[in-house]
Amino acid sequence: MNANVMAPEADVLATASHRHRAAWLMLALAIASLLLLAVGASVGSTGFESLLHLSDDPVARQIVMEIRMPRTVGAWLAGALLGLAGAIAQGLFRNPLADPYLLGSASGATLGGALAMAWLGVAPASASLLARMGITGVAFVGAAAAVMLTLILARGAQHTLRLLLAGVIVGVVLGAARDLVELSSPEILQAMQAFTLGTTAFVGWSAVALMLGCWLLCAITAWALARALDGLTLGEATAASLGLPLGPMRAGLIAAMALATGTAVAHTGLIAFVGLAAPHLVRSMVRVTHPWHVVLSSIMGAVLLQSADVLARWLIAPQELPVGVLTAALGGTYLLWLMHRRTAGGGGAL
Repeated sequence: MNANVMAPEADVLATASHRHRAAWLMLALAIASLLLLAVGASVGSTGFESLLHLSDDPVARQIVMEIRMPRTVGAWLAGALLGLAGAIAQGLFRNPLADPYLLGSASGATLGGALAMAWLGVAPASASLLARMGITGVAFVGAAAAVMLTLILARGAQHTLRLLLAGVIVGVVLGAARDLVELSSPEILQAMQAFTLGTTAFVGWSAVALMLGCWLLCAITAWALARALDGLTLGEATAASLGLPLGPMRAGLIAAMALATGTAVAHTGLIAFVGLAAPHLVRSMVRVTHPWHVVLSSIMGAVLLQSADVLARWLIAPQELPVGVLTAALGGTYLLWLMHRRTAGGGGAL
C-alpha cells in the first residue's frame, strides 16, 4: 500500500526536479548569450580599439553597430535555428545521429546560391545589398524546393525510413547539380567555397529580422507539436493508440525543421555539427520531455554557434577562420569523445 502510494510521489518529484534543472539551464544559457553578445561586439580585426572610440568616432560606431552586432546576433539566431531543427530531426527519426540536413535542404540551398551567383555574376562579398538579398532568397527557395521534392519522392511524411532515404537521394543529386553549375561558372568557385564552409560575415540587420521571425514561428510550432515526438519515442503503434494525429503533427514538424534549416543555411551557409551536437549536450545535462528539449536545444545551438563565431574572429586575428570549419572540428571532437566514453562505459549508441 505504502509502496504504491510512494511511487507516484517519487515520479512527481523527479519530474519537478528535471523541470527545475531545465529552468536553471535555460537561465545559464541566456546569461551566456548576453555575455557572448558583449564579447562579439568587442572582438574584430582591430581588437577592442573600435569599442574604445565608440562615443567619439563615427567609423568605430558604424563598425560595432552595423557589422559586429548584427553578425553576433545573426550567429545566435542561426545556431538557434539549427539546434531547433536538430532536436526535431532526432525526435522524428528516433535517431541521435540525425541532423537538420537530412531532407536535402542544405544541398538545395547551396544549389540555389550557386545558380543565383552564376546568373548575377557576383559574389556575396562584392554584391550590393539588393543582389545579396536576391542570392539569399534564391538559396532559401532552393532549400524549400529540396524538401518538397523529398516529400514527393517519399509520398508524404508518414513513412520515416522512406523519407530518410528520399532525403539522402535528393541531397546527392542536388549536390551533383551544384558541382555542374560551379564547373560551368568557375568565377563563383571562391564565393561558393565561403558559402560551403559557413560564415556569418554577410549577416546584416535585415537578415537578423528575417531569422528572428522564422525562429519564433518554428519554435512555437515545435513546442506545440512536440507531444508527437514524445509519443514516437514509444513507437508508431503506441503513439497512434494514444490518439495523437501523427500525420498532421509530423508534417508540421517537418515544415518547421525545413523552414529553420533553410533560413539558417541561406544566410550563413553550411555550418556543421551545431544541429547534431546541441541536442546531445542538452540530453547530457537534463532529461526532459520534448517541448522543453526542443527549446533548450535551440538555445544551446545558439550559444554554440555564437561562441564559435567569436573564436573564429579571435584565433588568428586580424584574419578570420570560417566558422563552419571551427564547428566541424570542435563538434567532431566532442562526438568522438562521447563515442569513446560510451564505448568505454559499455554503453550502446550515442
